[in-house]
Amino acid sequence: MLNIIIFGPPGSGKGTQSEKIIHKYGLIHISTGDILRKEISADTELGKIAASYINHGNLVPDELIIAMLEHELSGIDSSSRGIIFDGFPRTVMQAETLKAILARRKGRVAIMLNLETDRQELIDRLLKRGQTSGRSDDNMETIVQRLNVYESVTAPVINFYKSEGCYRGISRTGTPYEIFKDIETVIDSILKEVS
Repeated sequence: MLNIIIFGPPGSGKGTQSEKIIHKYGLIHISTGDILRKEISADTELGKIAASYINHGNLVPDELIIAMLEHELSGIDSSSRGIIFDGFPRTVMQAETLKAILARRKGRVAIMLNLETDRQELIDRLLKRGQTSGRSDDNMETIVQRLNVYESVTAPVINFYKSEGCYRGISRTGTPYEIFKDIETVIDSILKEVS
C-alpha cells in the first residue's frame, strides 16, 4: 500500500492537493477535519466535544482523534492501493501511534508531503475562505490561534518524519497545478523505488 501523509499548516492547500492525488493515484482519503465537521454538523456527542476545541483554535485531544482514525481504518480493505492521511497526524504522539497502527496492518508511511507556506499568505487565504465557505473557525482570532498551535504542537511532527526518512518538503509557491506537478514527481519517484 502507498500510504501518504499530506501535511502543512491550516490553509496550505492540503484538501486541494489531496483531491488531485486521489484522482491520479486511486488512494483512499482520510481527512480528520472532514470527519470532525461531519460529526459537528450531525450534532453527535463527539461533534460537540470536537467543536468546543475547534471553535477556540485548539486541537482535538489525541485519544479522540486516534479512536476516530482506527474506526475509519477498520473499514478499509488491505487490498486497496493506499491511503492519503489529510490532517493526521497533528502531534508526535499521533505520528508514533500511526506508525504502530500501520505496522499492525503490515504497512508504513511511504511519504510525508509537507506543503511549505508563508504565514501571512495562510492568514489571507483562510480569511478569504471564511468569507466564502462560512466556516466558523476561519476568523482572525481563531486563525492566529490555530497557526500558533500548529507551530508549537504540530510542526515538530516534521522532525519525526525526517528521522523516519520519508519527509519531502513541497514549496507552496505557484498555482495548485504547478504544486501538484512537484508532488507527482515525488510520488512517482517513490513508486519507482518500490516497484
